Amino acid sequence: MKTNKNKSFRLSVLAGGVALGAMLAGSALAEPAIIYDLGGKFDKSFNESAFNGATGWAEKTGNSFREIELANDAQREQLLRKFASTGSNPVVVAGFSWAAALTKVAAEFPDTNFAIIDMVVDLPNVRSVVFNEHEGSYLVGALAAMKSETGKVGFVGGMDIPLIRKFYCGYAQGAEAVNADIEVFENYTGTTPAAWNDPVTAGELAKASFSKGADVIYAAAGGSGLGVLQAAADAGKFSIGVDSNQNYIQPGSVLTSMLKRVDVAVASAFEDGTTGNWTSGFNVMGLANGGVGWALDENNADLITDEMKAKVEELSAKIQSGEIVVHDYTTTSSCPAG
Repeated sequence: MKTNKNKSFRLSVLAGGVALGAMLAGSALAEPAIIYDLGGKFDKSFNESAFNGATGWAEKTGNSFREIELANDAQREQLLRKFASTGSNPVVVAGFSWAAALTKVAAEFPDTNFAIIDMVVDLPNVRSVVFNEHEGSYLVGALAAMKSETGKVGFVGGMDIPLIRKFYCGYAQGAEAVNADIEVFENYTGTTPAAWNDPVTAGELAKASFSKGADVIYAAAGGSGLGVLQAAADAGKFSIGVDSNQNYIQPGSVLTSMLKRVDVAVASAFEDGTTGNWTSGFNVMGLANGGVGWALDENNADLITDEMKAKVEELSAKIQSGEIVVHDYTTTSSCPAG
């Protein structure tokens, strides 16, 4: 996004929040705003998808928006209050870690609309957007199994939490739907938020799985996933990207990317919030409404055969019709697949 094109109001996070209030107070009112999560808006994954949604809305409408990147957890309430108190509406926060701060701040500003991605906050002025990541992961798991020549595939998640295990379970179930005997190696980069921005550890985990025979690895690890994509390219193996279309990062090595349309969720919140069409409540995005999917473009077209494409389209149709039920780890805290 170029500032002179869509007039986006950009902010730089200052140490300790110095001068933040003055910067916000001096800007125009009633613009929508987005606050990215840790890892930054150019993580080439989750946050960047949110950024793309905001900029796409601005380019389409000619309107402007506010944005800021979170530097540490201590800033969450502060940033929410600053945007709400200076007139931004709606205010969108990207990531489940915003839930506690949003629950508190949204109650303080009942006339401001808020949206949160990947978590539910049950307040009358909050839109909670969640995704059926397990459905999209099922499809890329099937593709991984079809592409694998060893019968072994891998998964590298970011922070070991139920949400990311939801990706893993769907992936393993999809792989097993194609090859009942497939072996799936499961790994996570850590148990703290630092796990989202640790490509070195993610790359080492990928190398370990490759050494055990895996030839395709799915990275659901935010910015850490870049380490998996690099390790796969270096080893002459395949990776699978996540959230944004990451096929271009290592063309010919990224088999596909599981698309999680955070961009659509952000753009919809901006559009609805600025046109008087706002609705709060629970919003689920899955295969049926284009909320998740898989990426096919010029960067991976030669890797996906017509047979693979036909099979994944068949599986997608069966999921949408209810013939196939993909296990959701977050509802049962168990994973029968893998």
